[in-house]
Amino acid sequence: MIGRFAPSPSGPLHLGNLRTALLAWWAARGAGSAFLLRVEDLDPSSRPEHEAGQLADLRRLGLDWDGAVVRQSERRDLYEDALDRLVAAGLTYPCYCTRREIRDATRAPHEAPDAYPGTCRDLPAVRRRSREAEGRPPALRLRSDGVAVAVEDALHGTIRGVVDDVVLRRNDGLPAYNLVVVVDDADQGVEEVVRADDLLSSTPRQAHLARMLGLPTPAYLHVPLVLGPDGARLAKRHGSVTLADATRAGVAAPVVRARLAASLGLADPGADPPPLDRAALPRRPTVWDGAWVVP
Repeated sequence: MIGRFAPSPSGPLHLGNLRTALLAWWAARGAGSAFLLRVEDLDPSSRPEHEAGQLADLRRLGLDWDGAVVRQSERRDLYEDALDRLVAAGLTYPCYCTRREIRDATRAPHEAPDAYPGTCRDLPAVRRRSREAEGRPPALRLRSDGVAVAVEDALHGTIRGVVDDVVLRRNDGLPAYNLVVVVDDADQGVEEVVRADDLLSSTPRQAHLARMLGLPTPAYLHVPLVLGPDGARLAKRHGSVTLADATRAGVAAPVVRARLAASLGLADPGADPPPLDRAALPRRPTVWDGAWVVP
């Protein structure tokens, strides 16, 4: 199945990112399929130098991809078209809530921790005008009506979630992640999304959005994260966690690749990987202790 890797160029890729890239590449190449690279560079923190460094690291690990690199910053027309379709169908509304207001709102116990409580869903016109007069630029949200969605994941089985009124356009005017990833995957013909399981809770939202837009839903494989010794998601605060750090420590890129594969319960796939053994993949996070990935 056609796969992809879609990093955000806000800094160097750490070993957890590189492990996910290796797995996504292996899943596609092992099935004899295309592998695509998409740069998610809509966020203002994105930098061309970070993109160049990320692509160089992927190549050093022996990963290749088909066709040109796709950049979200060059695809705004696709996202605006999708937004126009949802607005025309009456499936959106403006939201004036601040992050603090959302964080402090009461949520139903079955909702995701970051679920929106629906404060602005049926806001009267007079209150909308008042919020606008206060200088609050609105975000645009999906009117989901609390639909329950089930999605199949190759590692986690059936994932069920109640879809909240997810942001489609941020209050700074940028199309939001959950919208653009759905549009991009469908437009590129992505058939399997391989990514870290911190995005597992967003999957029902994205599957629902795809259905609302009449787009195909890909298959999913969410791999457990790499964590630091403190139990938090691996990050640069944990020390030497990038390929450049490994090089400075005298660990060659092929050795890093082999150890990343081992942390997935798999042997180094080589240049022409065999079909991915999904049954061998870990069900629990991998803990990083400062060595180069400890299974």
